[in-house]
Amino acid sequence: MKSLIYGFIAGILFGFCLQRGRVLRYDRQLGALRLSDMTIVKFMLTSILVAAMGVHLLQHLGLAQLSVKPAILGANILGGLLFGLGWGLLGYCPGTAVGAVGEGRWDALAGIVGMLSGGALYAEAFPFMQRTVLTWGDLGKLTLPQLLGTSPWFVIGILGAAAVALCLWFEKKNL
Repeated sequence: MKSLIYGFIAGILFGFCLQRGRVLRYDRQLGALRLSDMTIVKFMLTSILVAAMGVHLLQHLGLAQLSVKPAILGANILGGLLFGLGWGLLGYCPGTAVGAVGEGRWDALAGIVGMLSGGALYAEAFPFMQRTVLTWGDLGKLTLPQLLGTSPWFVIGILGAAAVALCLWFEKKNL
């Protein structure tokens, strides 16, 4: 129960950051899809880096354990295509859709209904997918640091430096 409360609090804080970062706005979503406004990309790069550092710090301190899921190319590619198609059609990704409804934008509610329906369809199709898509390109429980034979902190540092450089370039180009 305690971990659920922590998750709930973290979700509220993340939603607050989404709202304050103005990434819930439809024009920002459209700008990201059209590659003319990189606000969402910068926000997500920052979120990913903070989460990576937090998770690995908690693991290093013995306060958490990683549960690495298998890298399955078929599932990742199909899931990414469906995610991108839904984002492009709706104009919101799952997190921003919920935040947009919280701000009173009811157009995102259709997307949330679609996401829940898609989840139900996936649950029904899971036995079939387990025999097909979920076997295509199964690389096992592989992480980038394992693949490179290095520390997670090295990978986080390199990705962090690349993210900072990319964000600075976006700012220089006024994106």
